[in-house]
Amino acid sequence: MIKRIALISIILTAVLLLTMLLGISVGSSDRNMMHTLNAIIHPEREPVLSAIVYKIRFPRVLLAVIAGAVLSLGGVVFQSILRNPLAEPYILGISGGAAIGAILGIIMGFARFPGVGFTAFAGSILSLILILYLSSGQTLFQKDRLLLSGVMVNAFCSAVIMFLVSITRDARLHNIMFWLMGDFSAINTVQASLLLVMLIPCFILIFFLSHTLNLLSMGKESAQSAGIQTRVIVLVQLVTTSFMVSLVVGYCGLLGFVGLVVPHLMRIRLGPDHRVLIPACILGGGSYMVLCDILARTLPEQGEMPTGVITALIGAPLFIYFLKRAKS
Repeated sequence: MIKRIALISIILTAVLLLTMLLGISVGSSDRNMMHTLNAIIHPEREPVLSAIVYKIRFPRVLLAVIAGAVLSLGGVVFQSILRNPLAEPYILGISGGAAIGAILGIIMGFARFPGVGFTAFAGSILSLILILYLSSGQTLFQKDRLLLSGVMVNAFCSAVIMFLVSITRDARLHNIMFWLMGDFSAINTVQASLLLVMLIPCFILIFFLSHTLNLLSMGKESAQSAGIQTRVIVLVQLVTTSFMVSLVVGYCGLLGFVGLVVPHLMRIRLGPDHRVLIPACILGGGSYMVLCDILARTLPEQGEMPTGVITALIGAPLFIYFLKRAKS
């Protein structure tokens, strides 16, 4: 198993690095990947391109990698714990709750971190509590009620977001609207690095608990018979995932269906073992988001579109397909 995890991680890491190089190479200039690679290795030979790469393109690509990794990992955790293949942070309203908290933090003038990060985390936790309350019954997390509860909470969060945007009358309105649809441009290397440093312990913790996710995905009784403290493990996983998602939403807004698309593709290809699935989704999710961001930058003839538009165009049809297949 260790050899398999290592092999898959090495392959997906190579894919991720290649995708990042492609993302850094895409821009208004006509330089290709070799010019970009040369500017990275020998910045003194290409000072202008090197400055563009390090100050503009690299922070954006790094944030896209982080966002894809977090949202994909969030989908894996929610699908395992809630035992619902359609569960993911955006569909369940966790991202929407984090967005409400982040907008409140922005309106109140808080700094991106820790102010906006804290309010986004509070919003995601409140959404999570509401969803679990609405979906719980005699059995733990009924699938249909869970999905319906998430859709209801997500719709409510969207209404609150539109209300908050409508009462914002200053120059922040345009920034909030563009940010809401997924924006990777408003960050620098220091901020992206700080975000990554805060998230790495969360990645390690969830991977450390990957065996418990295997047991939880088979049912609460199976996990308890193996001596797992299910309430503690579920609480730790849900709070950790909500914390990661809230940080990402606070930096780059709403990005839908990433936690649905990547885990399903990885599960089909690699199987359901979370010891393999978790690192695969972290690396594969980062590559997927960079590719979506490249499309967002290159499809319009002028300017760019929010990356969330691309993720929704890809993810929404797949969600409908998975929903139909789950009902059949």
